[in-house]
Amino acid sequence: MPARRPLIIWSIAVLVYLAAVFHRTSLGVASLEAGARFGLGPAALGTFTVLQIGVYALMQIPTGLLVDRFGARRVLTVAAALMGLGQLLFAVATSYPLGLLARAVLGVGDAMTFVSVLRLVAAHFPARRYAALAAITAALGALGNLIATLPLAVLLDDIGWTATFAATGAATAAYAIVLALRVRDNPPGAIQRRREPQSLPAVLGQVRHAWRTPATRLGFWMHFSTMFAPAMLGLLWGFPYLVQAQGLPRPVASTVLGVLVLGAIVGGPAIGAVISRRPACRTPLVVGYLLAALGSWAVLLGWPGGHVPAGVLVAGFAVLSIGGPASSIAFALARDYNPMHRVGTATGVVNVGGFVAITVSAAAVGVLLSLFEPLGSPTAFRLALLAVVAVLLLGLWRTSVWWRRARAAVFDAVARGEDVPVRIRRRAWDLAAA
Repeated sequence: MPARRPLIIWSIAVLVYLAAVFHRTSLGVASLEAGARFGLGPAALGTFTVLQIGVYALMQIPTGLLVDRFGARRVLTVAAALMGLGQLLFAVATSYPLGLLARAVLGVGDAMTFVSVLRLVAAHFPARRYAALAAITAALGALGNLIATLPLAVLLDDIGWTATFAATGAATAAYAIVLALRVRDNPPGAIQRRREPQSLPAVLGQVRHAWRTPATRLGFWMHFSTMFAPAMLGLLWGFPYLVQAQGLPRPVASTVLGVLVLGAIVGGPAIGAVISRRPACRTPLVVGYLLAALGSWAVLLGWPGGHVPAGVLVAGFAVLSIGGPASSIAFALARDYNPMHRVGTATGVVNVGGFVAITVSAAAVGVLLSLFEPLGSPTAFRLALLAVVAVLLLGLWRTSVWWRRARAAVFDAVARGEDVPVRIRRRAWDLAAA
């Protein structure tokens, strides 16, 4: 039993992360129903996702501090309760302001999950397994996205809005009891770091130290660049794009959206295995994905006539789906280059990146869709989704900048005789940058 305890704790924690992803992405399939229920246009409908993801992004650094201060178990328990409450409120909401409040509460609970799960992984497993487990965690969480596609669409058609969201919210709130009873912050016999209350300057100093670490900054921009596009499509605009702009039937559109999830489920363990064996490949793998993503968007948005064949849509979404697993590399950098007592904070800093990008891109697409006529046409979506390409180009640029700086920091540490988590070879462009 002692040998299996870390795996059991991780499994229990992963289930609440799966629930978080389900609740986060549930509006993707229900977006058309939400528009009809609340009487909303594209920009106002996009506010649901912008608010929820904006709250998520704002909560990441506070969540990291809370995890480092109070422990992952307490934070996860509160997270499950808040997510359940938010979804129950969303089930009965009939007015736009109440719906926004429900998604905000849900966003706060969601924000507390992933950082807490990764902190448990860092405490209960050896460092060499962290990258693989982070990738597998993200892949298993993607099952929540899969449940939020076709199965959720079927439930909404069969039992309706209120019953569907009320049942899922109640189940999530009840799971908080399991987390409180079964999860432990540290393995038995581990040295317990005493958690003293910290002053505001000390807290800000911890965030500042994490942000000044070049690998943390590189992780921020990696996460910013990799996970936002598939998440934005799954959260809100993918379903309307496939149904309204591409003319796909709703079940077919749900299936195409499922490609984003299946790619994440398959890609997570695969990427985790690669970067565990060859950690020096972590950043090149991310850059390769970003270039492939740019190519996919060029094909999807540049297709003559705007109506993309179904096979090309599936292939493009399959390429974009790797962004979720690739984003887990950013957390491995935060784990490797920060001391254990600051890992939660650094992980929160990194996690901000992707959700800032989701917030910006989702809001921009909603606003641009409202400006172009006819509403929901292939041309309108093609022009609006150019905002996604702009965010992707920004992320690729900043990732390349901080890749060079993080490599320089590693070379400096080696020159001082310090141990580094990953040995890398000096390249010609390192010498040119120096």
